[in-house]
Amino acid sequence: MRREFLLPEEDMDYLESYHSNWETIIVAAQRWLILEKYPVSEGYNVKEVKLALRIDSGYPNSQIDMVYFYPHLNRVDSKPINALANQPIENITFQRWSRHRTSINPWRPGLDNLQSHLMLVDNWLKREFTLR
Repeated sequence: MRREFLLPEEDMDYLESYHSNWETIIVAAQRWLILEKYPVSEGYNVKEVKLALRIDSGYPNSQIDMVYFYPHLNRVDSKPINALANQPIENITFQRWSRHRTSINPWRPGLDNLQSHLMLVDNWLKREFTLR
């Protein structure tokens, strides 16, 4: 697996413990973390995905925002998922979920990290089914 840039040590320790199949890549000056075989909660067309996160150069002081999935997720009940777009990353078209932190749940430098963002991603996946 490629390591084209380093993450903070706590993030790498977390990844090695819980998502050992990961890589960091740089594409067109954007830094990406890619997690292979990320589990997806029930109700979607697949059980696992390739998950991508854009890691800004200011991270961990600047937040991680949104999430990107390949293959694209669909609900098995055929209800639509809102706020989606395509995002090419190295010849793969990921599905961008435009989901963001709010003023009630802001990024907290020094407290939030990769693990807390992935917990938020898991919440977004589950919450999708309470919206419609």
